[in-house]
Amino acid sequence: MSGPALLDRIDAPPSWQRVDCVSDIHLHAQDPETAAAWHAYLAAAPFDALCILGDLFEVWVGDDVLTADPAADPEIAFMQRAVAALATLARRRPVYVMHGNRDFLLGEGFAAAGGVRLLADPAVLAFGAHRWLLSHGDAWCVADRDYQGFRAQVRGAAWQTAFLARPLADRLAQARALRQRSQQHQTAQREAGVAPADVDDDAAEQAVAAVGATGLIHGHTHRPGTHRLGTTALRLVLSDWDAAAQPPRLQALCLDRHGGWQVRSLPRATPA
Repeated sequence: MSGPALLDRIDAPPSWQRVDCVSDIHLHAQDPETAAAWHAYLAAAPFDALCILGDLFEVWVGDDVLTADPAADPEIAFMQRAVAALATLARRRPVYVMHGNRDFLLGEGFAAAGGVRLLADPAVLAFGAHRWLLSHGDAWCVADRDYQGFRAQVRGAAWQTAFLARPLADRLAQARALRQRSQQHQTAQREAGVAPADVDDDAAEQAVAAVGATGLIHGHTHRPGTHRLGTTALRLVLSDWDAAAQPPRLQALCLDRHGGWQVRSLPRATPA
């Protein structure tokens, strides 16, 4: 990992008392219940700043979706509404967004339309006397070599240029097919008793030590929990969001400026 001078950094002003971290919302038009909970959370804005640590969207096929005809596809209209909600929030609260493994094509057009700041992965949040290392987390799942190979390919300029050159309708169709294959793969893995890859603790501990952080906050694995890194640091793993789960998974990690934190479960909301 890069040294501290090279990391993206959020310096919280003294006025901030609460910073929320969320990840893996996986917004898409076929899940209106989760989207409704997300929109209600943004409208309430019970925080001084919001850090979205990847996979805000189930998939992002390019920033040109924001200027496309919303009548052409329900997914286009859905994404435009989601970004408009971010823009409304960003006029009241700072919003930071990190790329995930599903929405790594979020670009400057998205950032400008949503009024958000794109964060490099990893980044440091300096909040009070504490420093938190923020990441989506997928880069540290080093045991999953197939995924790491795929990640390197799709993060490359050549692949992205070729993909974005395709018509928007084709990209949306490919995204739907990818979602279906992913769901089938996850079901097969669960039925076979195969646990998904987890973050490598040694790699995470080294990254935290390199920046002198209080701990690491990440998502991606869908394994919410608290783990010890070394003798003093923590690894806080964010939950994914799923309003249809029993019980619903709609959680935010709330940090306070004194170094405390708690996980809060958010209420379901009625889709518009």
